[in-house]
Amino acid sequence: MQVLSGKWKIHILGALLQGGKMRFMDLLREIDGIAAKMLSKELQDLEMNQLITRTVVDTKPITVEYEVTEYGKTMEPIIDEIANWGVFYRNRLHGKAD
Repeated sequence: MQVLSGKWKIHILGALLQGGKMRFMDLLREIDGIAAKMLSKELQDLEMNQLITRTVVDTKPITVEYEVTEYGKTMEPIIDEIANWGVFYRNRLHGKAD
């Protein structure tokens, strides 16, 4: 749980799982409400835990791409299940449970 702690890591992994390789600014636009400094910190944590890779592309200006590792992809069913539970929970709170 410590690896995925915080408000943003699951959002970042989810965006990368859905979008494939993404640049920093693409992630910043994709994830509502996250500050650039926080995104940078969370990406470093995810990279340190081997859930994503950071690739520097030799372009002008230099481009940095982030992608989920094979190990990180094993998180997809867990993230999907958490998202499904969240929808169920929200519906239950608002009286829409089956």
